[in-house]
Amino acid sequence: MKYGRITGVDKDISRIVFGTMIIHPSADGSLDNAFDLLDTATGFGINAFDTAKVYGSEPNIGKWMKDRGNRENIVILTKGAHHDADGSRVVSAKLCEDIENSLKQLQTEYIDIYMLHRDDLNVPVSEIIDTLNKYTKPGIIKAIGGSNWTHERLAQANKYAQEKGLTPFTASSPNYGLAVQVNDPWGEGCVSISGPDDEEARKWYIENNMPVFAYSAIARGLFSGRITSDDYTPETDAVDAACKRAYCFPVNFKRLDKAYKLAQKKGVTVAEIAIAYCFAGNLDVYALLGASSHDEIKSAVKALDIEITPEEAADLID
Repeated sequence: MKYGRITGVDKDISRIVFGTMIIHPSADGSLDNAFDLLDTATGFGINAFDTAKVYGSEPNIGKWMKDRGNRENIVILTKGAHHDADGSRVVSAKLCEDIENSLKQLQTEYIDIYMLHRDDLNVPVSEIIDTLNKYTKPGIIKAIGGSNWTHERLAQANKYAQEKGLTPFTASSPNYGLAVQVNDPWGEGCVSISGPDDEEARKWYIENNMPVFAYSAIARGLFSGRITSDDYTPETDAVDAACKRAYCFPVNFKRLDKAYKLAQKKGVTVAEIAIAYCFAGNLDVYALLGASSHDEIKSAVKALDIEITPEEAADLID
């Protein structure tokens, strides 16, 4: 496993971050299978886990950490302030409510990395930074960031924090990977820095040394190896509706074909090529990846050691 550091968190952070959307009880109500999967991840050196209020997995992660007694060895990235049926939750009172709820569900006294799951351009960054600093100052939250925030809003927030001597955002979680996010996978509010139109955003991330916690790094299964450009149909069950809506387009099938060819050349899987691509450039990347088996976790970790040259990376997206 390879690790990195972000400002505010006093632990090494695994470059593969385990996505926990699937960490739920089995049909019989048991968490044994979920716990086994989490144990497998830590066995491969993964110590960072991505969750969110809307995933419903926070209570299960909390139970696992309490049962294993491993909280101090784990980096928790959780998210709140996701819009709900009543509208935006990107306001101080609701943000505090979400933070307190996450602390309770996770059975922890602190959160390593807390991100706003969505943004609301109608809310001034000053309100958001001021609210989050109520938790960073006493150490209840170690690092803050935005998920699905544009680089312009991140810059505004950090400019305000600098002017006021407050804790800035030190991490961000946009979509990033080999695929172009053609449409929003979940309806609205998602931000990507993957495509040819996002070069300015990627440049900003590099210039400002902003870590990227890249979600949908294998495009929600498009690069999983379950489908090819030849056998894909809109009716397939091999990928979900979000994948079809956001990634199943000619630009990405072309990239998928090239990924298969490069995978064959290197003797690895197409998923491993897609993951390795995330680390081939100059961005400071942590890849958020869900996995449902020992083999998938092993494969994700293996991808960290696959070298993709600048020429190979350029060819994949040409």
